[in-house]
Amino acid sequence: MSQENKKTEGWGMPWEEAYGYAQAVQKGNTVWISGQLGHNDKGELAEGMEAQMKQSYANIKELLGRFQMTMDNVVEEVVYVMDMASAFEARKNFKTDFYPDPMSVASTMIVVNGLAIPGQLIEIKIVACK
Repeated sequence: MSQENKKTEGWGMPWEEAYGYAQAVQKGNTVWISGQLGHNDKGELAEGMEAQMKQSYANIKELLGRFQMTMDNVVEEVVYVMDMASAFEARKNFKTDFYPDPMSVASTMIVVNGLAIPGQLIEIKIVACK
C-alpha cells in the first residue's frame, strides 16, 4: 500500500509504539480502525462486558470523527469477545446506541481465548467508507 495520501491516527498509548501500529488508517474513502478496547484516555479498562463494549464504541466514534465520519459510515465490524453470551446480550440491548441503523452494518462476533490486555473482554475492529 502506498504511503501517499494515507492518514493515520492513534491514542498515544504505550502499546501502540511497543507493538508498532496505528489505531486507524484512511486511504481514499475508506477507514480501517484497529481493534478497539474498552479503555479510557488513560488506558484504564472499564469494568465488565457492557461497560467495555460501550467504551469501545465510544473510542470508535472518536476515531471516526477525526476522519469526518460517523457510525453511519461503518460498513463492517468484527467483534472479538471472551464470552459470547454476555457480549451478544450487550450488543443486542444497545445496538441502536451504537448505530443509527444497526441493520446496515455487516457484523461478525467471534469468541477468543485471550485478548491483549489482562481483564480485556472485548475488541472491535471496524471498516468505514465515505
